Amino acid sequence: MTFNGFDIFMILFTLIILIGVIRLLKDGPKKNLFALGFGIVSLLVFLASDAIMIKAWFS
Repeated sequence: MTFNGFDIFMILFTLIILIGVIRLLKDGPKKNLFALGFGIVSLLVFLASDAIMIKAWFS
């Protein structure tokens, strides 16, 4: 498998989710725990898929 145009969107979505999780963590004492949990799970899924995607680039 080689580089695909969709790979750029995957990395961009991962960065957007990361920014969202950081903003949710800085929200102060009134944190939305559901949104924070959903963001963390989404971030972990996207980081795992990015790792697999980048590993495939170098194989």
